[in-house]
Amino acid sequence: MVLIFSNFTIKDTVLRNNMKAEILTIGDEILIGQITNTNSVWIAQELNMLGITVVHMASVSDDETAIVNAFDAAINRANIVFITGGLGPTKDDITKKTFSNYFNAKLILDENVLKIVSSFFIKRGREVGEINRQQAFVPEGCFVIPNPNGTAPGMWMKKNDTVFISMPGVPYEMKAMMAETVLPKLKKENTLPFIYHKTVLTQGMGESAIAEIIEDWENNLAAKKIKLAYLPQSGMVRLRLSTIGPDLNTLKKNVDEEIIKLSALIENHIFGYENYGEEAPTLQKIVSDLLRDKKQTIALAESCTGGYIASLFTSIPGASEIFKGAIVPYTNTAKHELLQVEQKLFLTVGAVSKECVEQLAVNTLKKFNSDYALSVSGIAGPSGGTAEKPVGLVWIAIANKEKVQAFKFIFGDNRQRNIVMTASSALNLLRKFILKQP
Repeated sequence: MVLIFSNFTIKDTVLRNNMKAEILTIGDEILIGQITNTNSVWIAQELNMLGITVVHMASVSDDETAIVNAFDAAINRANIVFITGGLGPTKDDITKKTFSNYFNAKLILDENVLKIVSSFFIKRGREVGEINRQQAFVPEGCFVIPNPNGTAPGMWMKKNDTVFISMPGVPYEMKAMMAETVLPKLKKENTLPFIYHKTVLTQGMGESAIAEIIEDWENNLAAKKIKLAYLPQSGMVRLRLSTIGPDLNTLKKNVDEEIIKLSALIENHIFGYENYGEEAPTLQKIVSDLLRDKKQTIALAESCTGGYIASLFTSIPGASEIFKGAIVPYTNTAKHELLQVEQKLFLTVGAVSKECVEQLAVNTLKKFNSDYALSVSGIAGPSGGTAEKPVGLVWIAIANKEKVQAFKFIFGDNRQRNIVMTASSALNLLRKFILKQP
């Protein structure tokens, strides 16, 4: 059975080629932090891949005045507004009523929607109550978006050449409506540009240090209409290059050419690349793949990270192919008894030292008979530091059967951040160490 919901078509909206979108999420549960707003993130990604620029996002309370004010503000910023939430059958869901008032359209019964709502309950052996029947009422003249996974239909209307699309807040309902109806119609009815993003993943240098090195390169990006965004996080900095235009191949070519120039400036700090809409490669996945390709293995001795690096490796399916195991020698006694670190080191240079991590790495290599061993020892904090060895001091060592190398870092005074940065630095050092081997 084919259902025709309305004569209202997308072409009636006269949407522009360079479309700007706003995303509004309605619900007090978002504003009080009771649930996480994942809808906006998902919608933004889908729109970007379609060639629609998202210019604003906002969360709005379940209040008619607040919703109307958000609608009025959106008209001045965007020519298409996506709204999720507030379409349920209960009294606290006021989006549909507000929607109809905003467009001066009375709510009317849509028989096609009523059939869908009735079928939904009949299949589940339940009767359609009056509160559920209300779901079949929609603003007069709107384009009704079918909901294949629920009872609340979507609504599509326009005002002042701005299109408003309202959908349920339940993620799997909204996603199905977007995928099956909204996105295909937008693509079919509009000539949209391509928006292309590619992100360079770096480790071992802060954003300000990177910015100084690549300043001239960054200044020249405007000539190719490429924008650069710095996305720092613990242990790494992501550099996202973004551009928009009518030909995707040209966009990719321009970005790739600029990344080659960037690599010449900071090659030693680049560990991977992220394509927009795809899962970003992690250091642990990159290292695991390197080891798997070489049919080699790794073992760990983790003091200050307490097994965190091991958890990163074992989160990857098939980790047993490359991961031999880990020891967490958190105390000096454990370092001595489990991995034979010499007692005299603790009295002379201490556990957080080059000599200690080197012995940890070498003895871990022997104990597990692995191809590589990685060891870390440091002062994670927030206490335990001294003038000579401050909080955030970390030593990392990597060993194979031919050599051992140790590296010193001073990260900061935040315990969790120190653990994450130690893991990121250790994994990147291991990656470089492996690549240098024949």
